Parts: sequence; structure tokens; C-alpha cells
Amino acid sequence: MLLRLLLIVLLLGPVTATVAAEAPRIAVLGDSLSAAYGLERERDGWVALLQDRLADEGHPHKVINAATSGDTTRQGLNRLADLLEAHDPEVLVVQLGGNDGLRALPPAETRRNLSAIIEMGQSAGAEVLLVGIRLPPNYGPAYNERFEALFHELADDYGIPLVPFLLEGIATEGGLMQDDRIHPNAEAQPKMLELVWPELAPLL
Repeated sequence: MLLRLLLIVLLLGPVTATVAAEAPRIAVLGDSLSAAYGLERERDGWVALLQDRLADEGHPHKVINAATSGDTTRQGLNRLADLLEAHDPEVLVVQLGGNDGLRALPPAETRRNLSAIIEMGQSAGAEVLLVGIRLPPNYGPAYNERFEALFHELADDYGIPLVPFLLEGIATEGGLMQDDRIHPNAEAQPKMLELVWPELAPLL
């Protein structure tokens, strides 16, 4: 009997490992908003909550949080090839641009970088979800309007889903933001996930 059990374990072990290795992946290429700046990244951030939501709803996907605080679109683009090679994601969530805007980089430059990211993701066989951001009003209406529009233009050009503003209904609520008024707190993270989920779920 013991010998039979050992044989079963030996036979099933590789199968289980193969199934785990082949679980589809969702990669999140983002900045501090996805890196859960100031919070417990693996517990409180919206990306961590996404992994819980997938499990609760019976999806086998594994979430790869490739967000790095402070990243611009150029820095994200520079990291993307390694991310795609290492994880071969089924879905690529692109949440970048905020740091470009805060540094007042030309919107055309941000657009070029995001275009390259989207094209690389699609060429690798990933479904791409674009997540937009808006800037504080002190950057001026002309710059802000051009910056916000580029996300919509890219979504239309590439036929990909868009979350227009990751902090919709959050950024203006003091109780949902950290003291720096830039980063959302733990209470805001489930709301961020609720903004992303309707656009992400059809890609699974």
C-alpha cells in the first residue's frame, strides 16, 4: 500500500508542477500606483487584491506585479522585453504615464513610448489593457487636455480597452489619499481594482 502511494505521488508530482507552470499570467507594468507606494505591496495594493479576486472567481491566472515606483514610460519600455521573455503573459496591463506628466515631459514622447509598449505586448501575443491617469490642474488646461487625450487616442488606434483614470472618484477624496496627496491609501485600493476589473475581465 505504501509503495502504491509513493508511486502515485511520483507520477502526479510532475503533472502538478506542469499545470502550475502553465498557469496563464497577467503582468502589470506600472509605477507607484500599482507598486502600492507607502503600503504593504503584497497585501494592500490593488494588484495583490486582483490576485485574490481571480482566485475567488475561479480564474487560474497568476499576477506578476512588475510595477516600479517612479517609472516613466521610457523606463517601463526599457524593462518590458525582459518581462515578456520571463513570463510570457496572456494579458499585459500598462499603467504608466503619471511620472511623465508630473515631470512635464512632452505628451508626444509619452505617446511614442506607450505605442512601443503596446506593440511589443501585442507582438508577444498578449492582450493589452491601457490604464490612464490625469494630472493636477496646476499643469494647465492645454497640457492636461493633451496628456489625457493621448490615452484615448492610443486605445482607439490599437483597438484595446482603456481604464480612463485609475483614480476616478479617489483623487479628490481626502480620506482615500495619503498625506502626499499623490498616492492612494489602503482604503482606496479596492476602488482602484473595481475600476480596472470591468475592462480586464473580458480579456481572461
